[in-house]
Amino acid sequence: MQLTGDRLTSVTALAGNDLATLPNFPAEIRAPAGTVAGVSTFQLHFADFDIYSPGDQPDVLVAMNAAALKANLADLKPGGILILNSDGFDERSLHKAGYQVDPRQDGSLASYKVYEVPMTKLTLEATKDLDVKPRDAERSKNFFALGLLCWLFSRPPEPILEWIAKRFASRPLVQKANEAAFKAGYNFGETAEIFELRYEVPPAKLEPGTYRSVTGNMALALGLVTASKLANMTLFFGSYPITPASDILEQLAALRNFDVITFQAEDEIAGAGAALGASYAGFLGVTGTSGPGIDLKSETIGLAVALEIPLIVIDVQRAGPSTGLPTKTEQADLLAALFGRHGESPVPILAPATPSDCFYIALEAARIAVKYRTPVYVLSETYLANSSEPWKIPDPDSLDPIEPHFATEPNYDGEFRPYKRDPETLARAWAIPGTPGLQHRIGGLEKEDVTGNVSYDPDNHHRMTYLRAEKVARIANDIPLLEVEGDVDASVLVLGWGATFGPISTAVERVRQEGVRIAQAHLRYLNPMPRNTGEVLKQYEKIIVPEVNTGQLAFLLKGRYLVDVVGLNLVRALPLRSVDIENKIWEELKSG
Repeated sequence: MQLTGDRLTSVTALAGNDLATLPNFPAEIRAPAGTVAGVSTFQLHFADFDIYSPGDQPDVLVAMNAAALKANLADLKPGGILILNSDGFDERSLHKAGYQVDPRQDGSLASYKVYEVPMTKLTLEATKDLDVKPRDAERSKNFFALGLLCWLFSRPPEPILEWIAKRFASRPLVQKANEAAFKAGYNFGETAEIFELRYEVPPAKLEPGTYRSVTGNMALALGLVTASKLANMTLFFGSYPITPASDILEQLAALRNFDVITFQAEDEIAGAGAALGASYAGFLGVTGTSGPGIDLKSETIGLAVALEIPLIVIDVQRAGPSTGLPTKTEQADLLAALFGRHGESPVPILAPATPSDCFYIALEAARIAVKYRTPVYVLSETYLANSSEPWKIPDPDSLDPIEPHFATEPNYDGEFRPYKRDPETLARAWAIPGTPGLQHRIGGLEKEDVTGNVSYDPDNHHRMTYLRAEKVARIANDIPLLEVEGDVDASVLVLGWGATFGPISTAVERVRQEGVRIAQAHLRYLNPMPRNTGEVLKQYEKIIVPEVNTGQLAFLLKGRYLVDVVGLNLVRALPLRSVDIENKIWEELKSG
């Protein structure tokens, strides 16, 4: 199902539509087939105007079996189109899905436009002359559904047929079966005459340029490689496979010809340690993880704080605690990234707003890490990691270079002092091991200011603690101000971070269309926050902060800026819906 959704997304992107997707699948490698727990879904929202989110309620639901219907019917818009694979509603399938009565016969589908299509039988019929085993042929029924949808929404079939030929070239029978099933689905829509309408969605008015569909994980990988090129440094990615961050490791492994080294470590600790060692050696060191992985990496991140050398830590947040829901999304690692280390160990924290923004956040994380000699957290999310949208490929010449400014000669009375700092950034000198005359001591014990020698002096520890904190605080002078969109004279501000950008934007736009004055802002820099954040917050009577957690950003805003914040906190392991945010806005407006 994920493959089918991905193909429909690609052909929709080629058609020039703006789009957003929401893949959703079980965590188990082989979830129980035919049960609600085993349902895999892929939601696609596309239009000829700007799309900010995958949408709250689909207009069309394709249910391949009874379990898929039961799991997703509540999401379908009243009056929406329901396309059922009627072959997936036999007595056994109904029982596995938990139905006591066939929903097609008890009136529960009366509020929808229902179309029943025997997709499995038609697929078997289309492939019967191909010498394909019935079991293997049946697996092609998703391509029948894809062909039917391509006809229904006027998607060009050629790109999908070309992709099938390329993808399954080494398995000719599978290739032929999938092609036959896809064509059968497309032709069924053309000839069956059961649909009252066929839909055409014209291209969106996108800014001129070259576009590609990109997921958040893919954008992060491309951003990291680009950053390494801008810095003229080898990229080293040390990681341990974990859902949903593993895809970044896989993407980067495929890009090894671009001076990329990937290291699949034996555990999370080793992945982080190797990345930090690579940074010490003058590489752009990056480690990635999800869920419990950040707990295991915390000691190494603390070491990077003490050593004051760059390290990028990517956390693709997922639902927790512990193993939690590995394939579901959440925003619950903000406080862990900010405070989840022993001792005073501040680190910058960045969060992308959209899948394509992951590219630019990766660039910014590298710039800050290299310039300020500090570990940097990137808080992505499962939703961003797996979702896709059109991304305008930037002109490489428009991207600013990243200068590592390695130390090449003594910097203090003919000697090298590793903790002699830049007066503006407070970043210490960074010397690649083996550089003649720049030998220096390294390790996790507290350093003496300037010399880098081990120091147990209380006053020195106090000074170094505040120097490290001040260095991170000064990053606020080097990042954009918080921008407010919407009505300048609004009394209500909706403030978000991470993947809440899409549903917030949709909700705010709907409220403004009703003639209500309202504003929104989005934090991509969470530590330090933009230097005008407090000034912005104090301009509004009410501040609504939607989050997929129990109120972590709201907690920080209250503590730092002493402002009253209203939270919208739904921890459902799903992205926030724009309708929930819209309802919250109306609730706060009516309460005065």
